[in-house]
Amino acid sequence: MKKIYLLVLIWGYPFMGMGQWQPAGDRLLTHWGKELDPAQVLQEYPRPIMEREEWKNLNGLWEYAVLPVGSGEPSAYEGQILVPFALEAALSGVGRALKANEELWYKRDFQLEPSWKKKRILLHFGAVDWQTDVWVNGVKVGSHRGGYTPFAFDITAALVKGDNRLTVRVSDPTDQGVQPRGKQVNRPRGIWYTSVSGIWQTVWLEPVAEHFISSLRITPDIDRHILSVEVSTEGKGVLQVDVSAAGKSVSSSRSLTGQRLEVPMPSDMSLWSPESPFLYDLSVSLWEEGRCVDRVKSYAAMRKYSVKRDGRGIVRMQLNNRDLFQYGLLDQGWWPDGLYTAPSDSALCYDIAKTKAWGFNMIRKHVKVEPARWYYHCDRLGMIVWQDMPNGDRGPEWQNRDYFKGTEKNRSEFSETLYRSEWQAIMDYLYSYPSIGVWVPFNEAWGQFKTEEIARWTKNYDPSRLVNPASGGNHYTCGDMLDLHNYPAPDLYLYDAQRATVLGEFGGIGLACEGHLWEPSRNWGYVEFKSGEAATAEYLKYAGMLLQLIPCGFSAAVYTQTTDVEIEVNGLMTYDREKVKLDENKIREINRKICNSLSVDTKKESKYQEK
Repeated sequence: MKKIYLLVLIWGYPFMGMGQWQPAGDRLLTHWGKELDPAQVLQEYPRPIMEREEWKNLNGLWEYAVLPVGSGEPSAYEGQILVPFALEAALSGVGRALKANEELWYKRDFQLEPSWKKKRILLHFGAVDWQTDVWVNGVKVGSHRGGYTPFAFDITAALVKGDNRLTVRVSDPTDQGVQPRGKQVNRPRGIWYTSVSGIWQTVWLEPVAEHFISSLRITPDIDRHILSVEVSTEGKGVLQVDVSAAGKSVSSSRSLTGQRLEVPMPSDMSLWSPESPFLYDLSVSLWEEGRCVDRVKSYAAMRKYSVKRDGRGIVRMQLNNRDLFQYGLLDQGWWPDGLYTAPSDSALCYDIAKTKAWGFNMIRKHVKVEPARWYYHCDRLGMIVWQDMPNGDRGPEWQNRDYFKGTEKNRSEFSETLYRSEWQAIMDYLYSYPSIGVWVPFNEAWGQFKTEEIARWTKNYDPSRLVNPASGGNHYTCGDMLDLHNYPAPDLYLYDAQRATVLGEFGGIGLACEGHLWEPSRNWGYVEFKSGEAATAEYLKYAGMLLQLIPCGFSAAVYTQTTDVEIEVNGLMTYDREKVKLDENKIREINRKICNSLSVDTKKESKYQEK
């Protein structure tokens, strides 16, 4: 018996060791990261705008290897990586950078649910940075290029009974390439952060019928009392959209596939706003010969983003045909332990909830795109979003304080193709989320090119949102607004009488908090203070200056920033989200004054709201 017992121990030991995941390195961790269970990572449904009951989450421990480009699939893998955290992230369990001349390989096995027989199986990736190739059981099922949007492959024909082998290859040149990359660099410094390579959002399987609903495009029209729903399908039939609220039917509409459905909404419909973020429930179904073959759950909001000249001649931003001063935070969306990926859904929601509690009504999502659930949380909590395009390549000289009419930097045909392709994919991905209010194709001349053409294309592609053509410059007379940046204090140094004038960035008050720093010996802010009291006083001074500039022409403003990020210590919270650095009550009070500066109380109680 002893010999048998010893044999079991020796045989089992290597496999036991493979499952012993822990965060890599000794960097700062959030409490969500410290509590992370690798067997239960990010288990929430990943696509709330189009939900099906059946799906399977593939997050968890996969095998990985890093090899020189062109080496082919490894004969042996190096160890385990926790998906969906990037290779460089502590929570991946690896914590190393991927070089431009390397490839990252992933491998895992999966089984299908018995109830999925005779179904088509879709393999979904929330986002992978950057070039992705995928095989199932040695059969190549697809490729994708781009780091910020979801993609899926129909893998049905490659599947076998029992265990199926999923293999993924990723390459990512980071700042050695011209692709959109946001603030990622190989050598982090200043406002530039650690690179993110590989799978960084949820991977999941979804069974569908032979004919199924593939996407939704939802557009509210509050002036006509119409909710427009465009449904893309695989296969033909009859579509039905049912709108309800609090379990009560509101309206419905039917059409043949390929036709836009226009659902009539009641005259007393509930409007969505930060004060009252009312969402209608949608059921979208596909019918063939009187039988429902596919059904998805969704939601929508009745709201309108526009601009209009006020009584003093100033062009103002409006929500639901009323002037609203939009005041928010510059939100980088970075985490000390997960980098691009929040360690949990609670963490993902936390920053939005705090921003709301501090009295802001808007977030500028800065040169990054978030998982779909982030936008869902903004929808349900009532937070307007300005969505940046992640920058890439190089741009011309930044001419922030002038209307710059010089020659813009020409991007190569390849670089321009990558930009246009990913920007369109981002807009398609986020189109139906009602919280998106502004598209921002460029920031501070980073990769800026053909500004007037890009702004015009963006507006034509989605007329339902406002377009901020270049936040902070270079400035061209196109789009819906002129966006100024000024640090640290607000300053109205340019004004556009034909468009809304906004302050796209200001502030950056720095306060280093011992025990909550990415690098204790190296950190900075645009201005730096030693105490929360002093930092709060400075914030109140800037907020007061902003209040005085609103009657002079500002229609929106963005304070830098939500949290510290790596060596930047100019967040309202520390990087680990453990400490709010400013007096919350004082900033909430003045923030609400700013948000209400152009309007009376616009809160409209929903008739479906509980009394």
